[in-house]
Amino acid sequence: MANEAPVDGNFNMKNEKQFICGVVEGFYGRPWTTEQRKDLFAKLKKWGMNSYVYAPKDDYKHRAYWRELYTVEEADHLSSLIAAAKEHEINFYYALSPGLDMTYSNAKETATLKRKLEQVSQFGCEAFALLFDDIEPEMTKADKEVFQSFAHAQVSVTNEIFNHLNCPRFLFCPTQYCSSRAVPSVTRSEYLNTVGGKLAQDIEILWTGPRVVSKFLTVEGIQEITEVLRRPPVIWDNLHANDYCSKRLFLGPYSGRSPKLIPLLKGVLTNPNCEYHANAVAIHTLAHWSKCTTEASIDNAISADIKLETEGDQGGFGEEMTPNCLAKNIYHPREALKNAIRAWLPEFQVEKEAWGPITKPHPPVTMVMPIIPIIPSVNTCMSLTTSTTATVTCTQTMKVPEVNTTQLQALAEVCSTVTGGETIPPLPNVVMNSLVSAKKIVTNDTIPNPIVSNLSIPDKIPVPCIQAPIMALKESVEEDKEADVAAKVQISEPIEVEDITEKDDMVDKVDGKALPSASGAETEAGTEVMAIADENPSPHSTTEPMECGSSVLSSSPKQKSSSEDVVMSESVSTSSGSMHVETSDGSLNSNVDLGEDVAKELSNEDLSLLCDLFYLPFEHGSKGLVILNEFHWLKTNASVLLGAPKKPSTDASVKPEVQEWLQRSEKFASLCQSILALAKKFSVCVNKELLYDLYSYVWDIAGIVALLNAFVQWLALAHFPSNINSYTQGSYTWFSKGWKDTFMSGEQEPWVFRGGLTADLQRLLPVDSGNDLFLYKLPDAPSSNFYTVRPYVFTDEEAVYSICHKTCRDGSDCSELFPENLQGIPADRLVGPFITINPEFCMVMECGSLGLIGYICGALDAKVFYKNQQMCWLPAMCLKYPIELLESPELTPTAKDTITHFHNFKYDCPQEVLNGYPSMMTCCVLKEQLTHDPSVAKRLVTVLLAAFRSNGSFGVHVCINRTDRYMHQFYTKLGFAEILQDNMRIYLGRNF
Repeated sequence: MANEAPVDGNFNMKNEKQFICGVVEGFYGRPWTTEQRKDLFAKLKKWGMNSYVYAPKDDYKHRAYWRELYTVEEADHLSSLIAAAKEHEINFYYALSPGLDMTYSNAKETATLKRKLEQVSQFGCEAFALLFDDIEPEMTKADKEVFQSFAHAQVSVTNEIFNHLNCPRFLFCPTQYCSSRAVPSVTRSEYLNTVGGKLAQDIEILWTGPRVVSKFLTVEGIQEITEVLRRPPVIWDNLHANDYCSKRLFLGPYSGRSPKLIPLLKGVLTNPNCEYHANAVAIHTLAHWSKCTTEASIDNAISADIKLETEGDQGGFGEEMTPNCLAKNIYHPREALKNAIRAWLPEFQVEKEAWGPITKPHPPVTMVMPIIPIIPSVNTCMSLTTSTTATVTCTQTMKVPEVNTTQLQALAEVCSTVTGGETIPPLPNVVMNSLVSAKKIVTNDTIPNPIVSNLSIPDKIPVPCIQAPIMALKESVEEDKEADVAAKVQISEPIEVEDITEKDDMVDKVDGKALPSASGAETEAGTEVMAIADENPSPHSTTEPMECGSSVLSSSPKQKSSSEDVVMSESVSTSSGSMHVETSDGSLNSNVDLGEDVAKELSNEDLSLLCDLFYLPFEHGSKGLVILNEFHWLKTNASVLLGAPKKPSTDASVKPEVQEWLQRSEKFASLCQSILALAKKFSVCVNKELLYDLYSYVWDIAGIVALLNAFVQWLALAHFPSNINSYTQGSYTWFSKGWKDTFMSGEQEPWVFRGGLTADLQRLLPVDSGNDLFLYKLPDAPSSNFYTVRPYVFTDEEAVYSICHKTCRDGSDCSELFPENLQGIPADRLVGPFITINPEFCMVMECGSLGLIGYICGALDAKVFYKNQQMCWLPAMCLKYPIELLESPELTPTAKDTITHFHNFKYDCPQEVLNGYPSMMTCCVLKEQLTHDPSVAKRLVTVLLAAFRSNGSFGVHVCINRTDRYMHQFYTKLGFAEILQDNMRIYLGRNF
């Protein structure tokens, strides 16, 4: 054998044939690069593994164009890969997937297959594989005339190829590659029995287990398939595969497979995360598992004690403690994880440059979820996100523990909404050529058509006739002229309903507030609309309509600055809820404190936290469960704060239940702080290639955690009714009946649970935020600047007034519209009533050294708010701005209009608006910040709507001038829809 067993060798390597242990690059999406594969070979050898299977589903000539021979350039790259594998004593299996369009009875097709594999054998390859997974199981008419069954057709071609190559190492992947796809069952499957009985005995057969993604592999299951196949299987393990959901990443240890299975298997190949650098844990822990003979959780006498120590009060698990001493042949997942983290940590300090922008290497396509139980369609791990293959039907029913179909259908619909984006038809995956370039699609003006013997189609297919690939490339003309164009190509999101751009001279952008012309009619004070005449109007350029629900507002690409893109942080203080609110003593560290974390390098503890946040398909990590449980508990038990003193003099005067809530809220805040500190340190690690692989996932989880903590700080104000739980409970969440059990059972394929922990956390917010939280704009480059969302405190008044002043003229400063002694009048009209009368429904956003950059203010009941405004705010304003000021010749029309508003206020919001949308709000973000990250307004809105929902409101409205097109677009992107309009105003509303 080319690879000798390491000193503590694999248990099964004493067999005549070496135990196959390694990696199969068999996922859908962007393939790994040549350099990454060579790096993998070195790691495999270092960790005592011996095999790699080249089978990237979307690589150019592996599947879609399997008939095409390699060019000289491609051959050079592939030869170098095979040579590198041999140098590291790794068996390089070259795989082809010809089943999409192959006619098995056509001798020319078989000759083409032989010629392709012969070419690869000339590169030095000595091991091969034919994969027939994820294909239509029906034979062509020509094949039906020759072969008895589909299995006979595949076996005939495979045996012929195997004998032709005279190759001792050969793998075969059947179309029925797991128990759930065996028709009608494993033992009764005519297909599997034919494969087992007719396939050459020296060919190894791949098997994924009971499911496409199997939570457990059992001795009984392996014995069953071994009997049917007449040989032990090689496990194609999709435990860590993440190509079926763009929000999920799996950094947990190899588990759910006892090392006692090793003598019963021919090997195990992990098909891991699409992101190469996310697979250190998956591969390292598999390597460790392959050298063990038993597992601690079953066979170790102290394992029961470990479980008792780690099981949490609320069904989760705390920090799992592994025994101090474990024999080398005993496998414990948490101990294996610790060892993998220690091996992974140095990678973060290896200086590497990223070869492209931040992007997820698998397409985030939103699909409508079918009724559960779900029978996967056709994709090894991405059956719900590709249309390149047809559906395979299975008659076997999967069990769903303690939850009915109606519940699960609703849960599935919830899951499907949090993946982001509108429902769109699936598109074919992009075809890449990773042997030549990791950055470009392999098309120029035309794509050579594959040889399809049973179809009549042109020799050439013009590119415009082909549907846009899921991962479309955006290259500007200027970039094409650059010598380093390959490093600058950007792989964008799959589909944009409207590509909104702005001209450089645009001045009608608005950050939450619109100031229409003086010709507009007088509107209610305190809304976004303020009738201000612009004596020197700037020319307005035309913008395109904004995409409803999109994450990106109109912005010029030329204005983007990578260094100014920001991630969101958690709140830093709470307030008492009175008109003048003081900062809570239990506030989180400020951004200044977070800045100290940036200077620190990542530690083992940081990576342990990262792995817990992105654990396994059917299991959240311990810290992830703590976040879920603690937030749910704090939200459910917040009513104990009602009637409690805001600032108790001594702990003795606080009720025990209040003390418990406050203590747990501090612990929750501390955990949120640790996650954001991790994100900041992660954002500045020197290995940019690794950073760009994982940053989008860290960005997502940090954003959700920040919003949860902001809501907890708002709960601490105790401005909600005693029946808060009747308003905030009832939606489908991790804690809904049957949901957690279904998730953890492994009876469903994991793509049912869209979004992972990030989605589970999002659904805990007491507001139907829909897609909003997953539509944050991902920065072009990692940033260590973090936003902080928190409740308003009285010391914020000056900054809030300043933001209002800087943005109330279509997003621009309004200084020239008012005399020097009346510069504060716009804010007194637009935001003053909110922060004075309803400070408990005001939130602010900070950004490090920039201070406050935005705010959102609301009123739970608009009618009550205006009555209070008439009683306590307008009289003060009439004294501050007496009617005599109108006689001043220096006053502009805008200033006169505002003063007149205070003295002649009339509330006339239509009742039909209030009936469905009783609450009201105003949102404002500094223009430059909104340009850099349009999602900041969405974050503010989400927290405010959660506060409204907790008080029983399910609808909010805003009022804008009907001539203000940009504000209409702005609020449409925040989920608002037009309710009513008259000659002067437009009312927009949103239910939640």
